[in-house]
Amino acid sequence: MSFQDYVTAAQKFFDDLVDKANDDELFAGGYLRGHFDLAVGYAQVEGEDLSPHELNENVEKSLVKAYRNGELTDEDKTHVVSIWEQIKALS
Repeated sequence: MSFQDYVTAAQKFFDDLVDKANDDELFAGGYLRGHFDLAVGYAQVEGEDLSPHELNENVEKSLVKAYRNGELTDEDKTHVVSIWEQIKALS
């Protein structure tokens, strides 16, 4: 799968959450989308031709940094990880 195809599939997944997710999942999806979109934006600005795997690594680095900074409760982390695993499965 190409970078752009993966980004498109992930964005559709995030959009579809609005119709089916509960409040906790919506929060986690929005939070995760912020990290995902930021990683995509950096790659595009830098002109990097990333694979989906490399993009995932960048998102995970961002998430680990956020976790270390105490941005999420353990419960929120659980929801973020669950949604993140579903996103990664799209690649």
